Amino acid sequence: MRVGIVSQFYAPEPAFIPASLAAELGRRGHEVRVLTGFPNYPTGRLYPGYRQRWRDTTQTGGVRVRRVPLYPSHDTSTLRRAANYLSFAITSTAAAVTYLSNVDVLYVYHPPATSFAAAWLLRTLRRIPAVLHVQDVWPDSVTASTMAPGGPGGRAVHAAIGAVMRQIYAMASSIAVIAPSMRELVVERGADASKVHVVLNWTDEALFRPVRATAEAKAAIGHRGRRVVMHAGNIGPFQHIEGAVRAAAAVAGSVPLDLVIVGSGTADAAVRSLADRLGAGNIRFLGRRDPAQMAALYAAADYQLVSLKDLAIFRGTIPSKLPAALACGSPVVVAAPGDCARMVEGTGAGLSCPPENWPELAAGFRRAAALRDGQRADMARRARESYQRHMSLSAGVDALERMLDAARARKDPR
Repeated sequence: MRVGIVSQFYAPEPAFIPASLAAELGRRGHEVRVLTGFPNYPTGRLYPGYRQRWRDTTQTGGVRVRRVPLYPSHDTSTLRRAANYLSFAITSTAAAVTYLSNVDVLYVYHPPATSFAAAWLLRTLRRIPAVLHVQDVWPDSVTASTMAPGGPGGRAVHAAIGAVMRQIYAMASSIAVIAPSMRELVVERGADASKVHVVLNWTDEALFRPVRATAEAKAAIGHRGRRVVMHAGNIGPFQHIEGAVRAAAAVAGSVPLDLVIVGSGTADAAVRSLADRLGAGNIRFLGRRDPAQMAALYAAADYQLVSLKDLAIFRGTIPSKLPAALACGSPVVVAAPGDCARMVEGTGAGLSCPPENWPELAAGFRRAAALRDGQRADMARRARESYQRHMSLSAGVDALERMLDAARARKDPR
């Protein structure tokens, strides 16, 4: 197949799904053309070594990548974020008319929804079918964020984006979603149930894999012979890390367990301040680390924490932290709603607690600390097996390849 991939985010940005899909499809013998922007996520600043220009094309194996200019931004300003999304919609659509004119099928990575603009035009002009890969349900994830206005303005934004999404769902030949509950929600929002399929996200398998715990990694996390629960990733309003801090502080005097927090984000200062006020000696902050170090840090810890606020948009979400942990064979402590907790409970890959309930999470920390080494090792084995069977790159690309081929085969004759 000749496959076109449209994604605003692409390597070297930490949005590895489109890049690893492109590389794997290329290895499988498909001709792949990628249309993306210049890298600026998550800082909102153009990456060093890149200069925006209209024609920027590279070829690696069977994958050809063209970058188009956009307005770089990733802050909380509604106007600047809108400019970021809309600028890519305009430039990618203009480039797609020639660059993707002869592909058999398109794959569109969402969010943002504006990335579908090029697919919309190519379907209209050339009847090229598109597979939409939904990572976040819009408008919910937009209006729940700090970007959206409140009051009547927020409701108007919600309604407008909802109308656009119904059109996108209708125009897509098929839709991949990342969790069972997300499928239900997308169908509820107007998508044809027969074309919506669950494809669990994989992780960056070059970075996240089973490795041995080294003395250096243990020293890096301050391991002192106690159970270690690690949160690695964004520290923002949706992760509710303050609940983990309160839970760790609650068990500090009675349970041999440490909480290690790796990463940064908009809530970082508030979380550190809370830990200082609580005076817990079992909480450590490591800041951001090179992704290449993460597998070793995972191995040095005993559990990975997956925490999300109890919002409706997260009940059908499998956060990227979960496949990363399972790929490393790391048991998890989950304080998240919906599918994420159900998956962990169903596979026996860890412990689950109700979201946004720090006393219950403290109880979960106590259970994690009390498990014997053999019990934890069994969890680790089940974690790795679950990833390989349900979430791996091979399993995910198999599913998407079938969807792309089916869409190509039933190309709309109109």
